[in-house]
Amino acid sequence: MEMNEAQKQAVAHKDGPMMVLAGPGSGKTFTIIQRIRWMIERYFINPADILVITFTKAAANEMKERFCKMMGDRKLPVTFGTFHAVFFMILKYAYHYKASDIVREDQKFQFMKQLAAKMRLDYEDENDFISSVLGEISMVKNSDIRVENYYSVNCGEDVFRRIFEAYHQFLHSNHLIDFDDMLVYCKELFQQRKDILAGWQKRFPYILIDEFQDINQVQYDVVKMLAGEKKNLFIVGDDDQSIYRFRGARPEIMMHVEKDFPEIKKIVLDVNYRCPKEVVKLSLQLIANNKVRFPKEIRAAAGEEGMVRNLSFSYQKDQDEYLAKEIRRLYKNGKSYNDMVVLFRTNLQPRLLMEYFMRYNIPFRTKESIPNIYDHWIAKDILCYIRIALGSRQRSDFLQIMNRPKRYLSRESLPFETVAFDVWEDYYKEADWMVQRLEKLQMDLKVIGGMKPYSAINYIRKGVDYEEYLREIAQVRKIDYEEMIEILDELMLSAKEFTSYEAWFLHMEDVKRELMIQQKQDPGEAVTLSTFHGVKGLEYDHVFITDVNEGMIPYRKSVLEADIEEERRLFYVGVTRTKKELTLCHCGQINNREMLPSRFLGEFFGETKRT
Repeated sequence: MEMNEAQKQAVAHKDGPMMVLAGPGSGKTFTIIQRIRWMIERYFINPADILVITFTKAAANEMKERFCKMMGDRKLPVTFGTFHAVFFMILKYAYHYKASDIVREDQKFQFMKQLAAKMRLDYEDENDFISSVLGEISMVKNSDIRVENYYSVNCGEDVFRRIFEAYHQFLHSNHLIDFDDMLVYCKELFQQRKDILAGWQKRFPYILIDEFQDINQVQYDVVKMLAGEKKNLFIVGDDDQSIYRFRGARPEIMMHVEKDFPEIKKIVLDVNYRCPKEVVKLSLQLIANNKVRFPKEIRAAAGEEGMVRNLSFSYQKDQDEYLAKEIRRLYKNGKSYNDMVVLFRTNLQPRLLMEYFMRYNIPFRTKESIPNIYDHWIAKDILCYIRIALGSRQRSDFLQIMNRPKRYLSRESLPFETVAFDVWEDYYKEADWMVQRLEKLQMDLKVIGGMKPYSAINYIRKGVDYEEYLREIAQVRKIDYEEMIEILDELMLSAKEFTSYEAWFLHMEDVKRELMIQQKQDPGEAVTLSTFHGVKGLEYDHVFITDVNEGMIPYRKSVLEADIEEERRLFYVGVTRTKKELTLCHCGQINNREMLPSRFLGEFFGETKRT
């Protein structure tokens, strides 16, 4: 591959700091490995002096393989690794850590489950709560902020701080570290032991970092120390593709590099070798609306304009059916399923689309785990009501729903494994109002038993007052009420076409089986279903983006300007995966709610531009 002028300048750089702004499809990996080759063959730099850091093991391995192949498979001791691998290597030498000292995921979860029980924490979905809290602990460590200054979104501040301290104590007392500790301890080591820092500065006088926009504050602080006085730091990234704010990565870090390294040289890789002309032009119109970014002029290498479609559908089901039919049409016309991707903002969105794919026998693979809606605790409550309405008298079923909504029924009132309403009412015979509540429950169950699935869910929501129960726990437990209502809406939509409970239950089994297949085996040639996060760095001939609506993209929780800019970067990453055709879809209604097209559509097509 012939290098363009910007790539040549980046490759020929020798000493001192350099920032390479590498947009989508600009050949950044090619540029990095060409520079390593140039350093070794033109500047006679010892390969052992070169450290190349990236963010994933897969990316590090791919870069190493491409470099070795280019160098004729010569065994050159250039070090390729992730931040965690490099920092753990440093800690191994200093503290003699072993791989067995790294806490396993199951150990973390088991401790958190025990801690939650000990603290009597109240939540609906245990795994979701624990994952979210562990994510917040990671965020605090990576952002280098004091826990006292952090405000949790999953629990009260005092509760989160107690969890944070207990988790830290658990690791310390068991002589364990987690991946975030590798970063924090490395920073502390370099701050406290200048002799050890000097040794590593001497070991790696040349440092190259890929995907620099994904760096967090602690990683950046360690890199600055490693670069030392020589400042031979070569950073490659794209501030417009910084999409991991929830992990502590912020484009502001990249923007401030020039303050820390005033002498830094800056190069923009200004040719996009991936996207058609029209996609390059429109994507730049979109991202230009962000204020926190480096301005860039980028041109397409491709001669073709490319096709960009902006489609409007009345209902989400119309959109999903169109996608299934269009993808099937492309396949019949000789296109490979492997060249197609359907993108969405969250991994909750594609569940109905997957059901259409199953109906049309379209194979698909998911980049992330797609949760089964029928496994959600809200769905389990609804199905529990229906199970009892159809005749279940298991104590466990009644315990699950008897106070959803609040009926003030006690566990002690159900001493036997099988429930009999007359015995239950006899327990409360001294309290007429409690007997009335049981009679109302009995009547509700009888009504539900004679309904079709769609009507039954609606009756449980409104007639049984389940929605009121959700409203109450949303306030008490800091859960998003709208998100819970969306689960009910989606559940109703999935049940709408079924005239009997039996048919609906069989459908649930089909969905469960398909999701299990997805997790256990590669479907071979298949359409990719992914969030924007899941396809960063990838490319496809045919890109379909669904639900481009306000509230979906940008996501409704994004209120602050920094959040909106991150959402715009996510959309930018999505559209720039395109090699040939891009299709954007928005709906008038999603889950029975009126929806507006996303503001990003106007920005993308140049109809609106922020001043």
